[in-house]
Amino acid sequence: MSIMMNMPSKSPIIFPQEQSQLAALGERIKLARLRRKLPATAIAQRVGISRTTLHKVEAGQPEVTLGTYFRVISALGLSKDFDLLAADDKVGRKLQDLALTAGARPTKGAFTPRP
Repeated sequence: MSIMMNMPSKSPIIFPQEQSQLAALGERIKLARLRRKLPATAIAQRVGISRTTLHKVEAGQPEVTLGTYFRVISALGLSKDFDLLAADDKVGRKLQDLALTAGARPTKGAFTPRP
């Protein structure tokens, strides 16, 4: 008896701006490989993927997993770049600061010491 994995019935929608960002990432990955004078076959072998999948990464195709992008970037010696993703959440901090200053009263059930 085979076990069926729960796979999404269709791919998620990728908006044009997101596709553009993925394509730009793919181009940067490709340029990093070329600057290092590494053939596609060498990187694909090091990462454990096919050359076709590597070309999909370098084209910024959304069906490639984030893990594959990460492994390719790591194979190029650029894994520290992933540490920069969402590292500085400016919008989140502004929203948090606004919530703290807009009527800074304790929430219901919060501990309030008695005098």
